[in-house]
Amino acid sequence: MREPSPLHPAAKPKLMFFVTEDWYFCSHRLPLAVAAREAGFDVAVAARVNRHAEAIEAAGLRLIPLNLSRGGKNPLSEWRAIVRLYRVLRQEQPDILHNVAMKPVLYGSLAARLAGTPHVVNAFAGLGHIFADEERAGWLRQFVKLAFRWLLKGHGRVIVQNPDDLRLLRESGAITPEQVTLIRGSGVNLARFQPSPEPDGIPMVVLAARLLWDKGVGEFVAAAESLQTAGVRARFVIVGEPDPENHSSIQAEQLAAWRDAGFVECWGKRTDMPSVLAASHIVCLPSYYGEGVPKILLEAAAAGRPIVTTDMPGCREVVTDGENGLLVPARDVPALAAALRALLEDSALRQRMGECGRRRAEVAFGVEQVIAQTLAIYRELLTV
Repeated sequence: MREPSPLHPAAKPKLMFFVTEDWYFCSHRLPLAVAAREAGFDVAVAARVNRHAEAIEAAGLRLIPLNLSRGGKNPLSEWRAIVRLYRVLRQEQPDILHNVAMKPVLYGSLAARLAGTPHVVNAFAGLGHIFADEERAGWLRQFVKLAFRWLLKGHGRVIVQNPDDLRLLRESGAITPEQVTLIRGSGVNLARFQPSPEPDGIPMVVLAARLLWDKGVGEFVAAAESLQTAGVRARFVIVGEPDPENHSSIQAEQLAAWRDAGFVECWGKRTDMPSVLAASHIVCLPSYYGEGVPKILLEAAAAGRPIVTTDMPGCREVVTDGENGLLVPARDVPALAAALRALLEDSALRQRMGECGRRRAEVAFGVEQVIAQTLAIYRELLTV
């Protein structure tokens, strides 16, 4: 921590968040940053600025534009991004740098090492396709493991969102047991997402996510077609938009073809998720992506909606099979369709599971718990 100067005897400790996108920061980390500011930190956010600068600055946070492409692979461009971050760190001299997600963890840790930043918190929001798909990313996985061992092991604190990621990082030799903390997700605002009675009419199943193949969107459409062809009366709604910087992004032409086939509705990106969930009967996320803890599943649980998701890391952190939802094997369309059908045809089961999900959210996933755990890490670092 910086020594107080004679002119500023009570200088605030400086905390900087480093994320790739301003929208992601607002969606997943804004409440934490605001709480840190209220706790006495001078908080800055380094991110690529798109449409959320006003929201970040309105929250009393300093915004530092930093262009970093999530999907960039040009070595020269990537190195330039690291150099830009290094220069920002040298200028800002934060006491703590909080890196969020895979690329910021790697680049931020390296820049912090070069700049002499005293404390680093590396928060993994899942390990992504690099660790989820061994065949497609085998060589890259090995490179990332080596980078982790050099940059992370014994340096700073590490936050993971589920025990599977914790195990993988430990087995890869990337972290030591004493530097890691398990915090299950980014939390959910329990006041904003409230249970509501099911709406009347045809039951509606909602998949809300970035529109990536890895999120199981194709399997969701196939299950919808199977069920509707079999005479099951239900609406299947896809909420979200493609992510062009992700290799797994679904093309707009494919979405149009699905919509035109009539088995699913495509609502695009929505910012009123409490209203979307209140209009739904079931929330579905058949993901085989390397999730941390999917935010939509936390929101669904808080909103009292039963969930159908995959028996995959992160997803099974939210759902206990048979209690607040149903777990199915990844990429298994018949199993997905069967689970959805079981809930579509049993309103009493939906209600029971929804109530269980709300209780689970209140006990384990409130955003206040996540904030308290993270602020405790900051305070511990500053006393070292």
